[in-house]
Amino acid sequence: MMREETVFGPIFSRRLGSSLGINLLPRNGKVCNFDCIYCECGWNADGLEDRVLPTAADVREALEQKLRECAEKGIGIDSITFSGDGEPTLNPEFPEIIDLTLELRDRYYPKAVVSVLTNATRAGVEEVFQALRKVDNPILKLDAPTDGGVALINRPVGKYSVRDVVGSMKRFEGGFVLQTMFLKAPEFESSEWVEQWMEIVREIRPREIMVYTIDRETPMKGLQKYTPAEMRALVQPLIDEGYNIQIKG
Repeated sequence: MMREETVFGPIFSRRLGSSLGINLLPRNGKVCNFDCIYCECGWNADGLEDRVLPTAADVREALEQKLRECAEKGIGIDSITFSGDGEPTLNPEFPEIIDLTLELRDRYYPKAVVSVLTNATRAGVEEVFQALRKVDNPILKLDAPTDGGVALINRPVGKYSVRDVVGSMKRFEGGFVLQTMFLKAPEFESSEWVEQWMEIVREIRPREIMVYTIDRETPMKGLQKYTPAEMRALVQPLIDEGYNIQIKG
């Protein structure tokens, strides 16, 4: 169960290197419009004790202090990464926070990239979309090719439509990273499932794809992970077509 400070790390990320995290959600709770069966933060119901979101002013103070400290100590930062305990774009000040983060990045660590890990449900909100367009790595999640598959894996709260999310992704015109969790279970791993997912990839044409599997304890027990070789075999047609695919076991 992860419960992060507003700014935490840097920690080593298997996808992003030395990553300084920003959590736009409660320090001692979880706020998300997904309730993923594999979420390392646990179930939403287990994170109700704290509902206070940090303000833009809170983030500025914490981030500037941490960046200054890291710079003085010579600590390397490859990515300033919005992740934390839930969905970062649910913070109502998300667009303003992106702007101040870019400003502070340019001042203290101009070679670092700014990354946002998001489930893409709010990429259709214009101000959120515009904020995501500003960062170096908008990393947008799509774990399943159908609404039924998303219901099984991500358990969205409220209305969710794969086609709506695909439409939002297409607005990035390829300027984003697609992130997909691969889970080993009969209901997730049919050849039809993978083929449908690959057809969506060909439609949205992300500049990079992050394919990964579970790495930590999951709230739903009994989930099985793929090996990197197994995942590579599944996505080999896309590799052959020239897609840039990062595979993490």
